[in-house]
Amino acid sequence: MNAKEITKGIFWAVIQIIGLSIITWLLFQLKILLIYMLIAAIISLIGRPINQFLIQRFKMRNILGTSITIIILLGFLISLFSLFLPLLIQQGENLSLLEVDLLKGNIETLVEEISVYFQLDNSFWQQQISVENLFQNVNFGLLPELLNQTLELLGGFTVGLFSVVFILFFFLKDSHLQKRIILALVNDKITNRVEKSIEKTKNLLSRYFLGLLLQISILLVIYSIVLGIFNVENAFIIAFLCALLNLIPYLGPIVGAVLMTLLTMSSFIGADFSSVILPKTIFVMIGFFIGQLIDNFFSQPFIFSNSVKSHPLEIFIVILASGTLIGPVGMIIAIPLYTTLKVIGQEFLAENKIVKSLTRNF
Repeated sequence: MNAKEITKGIFWAVIQIIGLSIITWLLFQLKILLIYMLIAAIISLIGRPINQFLIQRFKMRNILGTSITIIILLGFLISLFSLFLPLLIQQGENLSLLEVDLLKGNIETLVEEISVYFQLDNSFWQQQISVENLFQNVNFGLLPELLNQTLELLGGFTVGLFSVVFILFFFLKDSHLQKRIILALVNDKITNRVEKSIEKTKNLLSRYFLGLLLQISILLVIYSIVLGIFNVENAFIIAFLCALLNLIPYLGPIVGAVLMTLLTMSSFIGADFSSVILPKTIFVMIGFFIGQLIDNFFSQPFIFSNSVKSHPLEIFIVILASGTLIGPVGMIIAIPLYTTLKVIGQEFLAENKIVKSLTRNF
């Protein structure tokens, strides 16, 4: 190899590095657009079965079926907002009429009742939980600023919602659009393999996300019934929040249990602790754990075995590793990402012993 060829190789290497740096910079600058596209892609996987059902069963035109699918998805989103909006308005009114002394008194009473019932050392308990210390650092003058930030967030949400819906329409209308975008970025020699991987991944992830909706719905029904039986305020909203938290594997149910406990106890502040608050909280927690047992031994095995076709131990290790490396977000994206990697591995590394053992059920 002569000096001219070496110089030419170095030149093209530098050009490629510069080009890659420019692309990386552009992707970083356009991260909001990429997030919108990712959200639209995930929602399209959920809406895909609905869209195909309308087009194939009712012989609708593609545009009409896509429009109805988006209307159904938006109707579901609006229904959720209609549930939470009255609660937000009520809490806003409560904040505007907030009586700090009354709130402090209620918390002090609840703490004293807990300490008396469980025979805790009052001096130690008061040192650990001091209501005065809790409120002395709270600046209630920040509430107007918080409301302004909330309004700005809602404005950004409106723009984001319009962008996602616009992108979603074309992802649903042209089911091959995402495929063409990806295929345009890969070498022609591997186009067929990539195309097969995309189709298989879309089918698996579509079933997975629909399975998650079924999982949330089952928990929502169980939690709503339990909270409703014991007359907990805003039972459906609390049930929905706790069911939604269950999407975060392992960590979510713990947070949901703590949240349900606190909201149940706060619903009965002022009532007798030993005869009202504690028994109702215990029964609600029993209902919560029954829901978790149903979820762990029925819903999750059904979803994982029939959608992503992975062994429960395999899923556990992947989720735990992702949570350790990335945190809660990693735990949420672990299964879709792992499923995608398995499909790609099966297509491109089918003869590899490890890949073959992991994808034997595909």
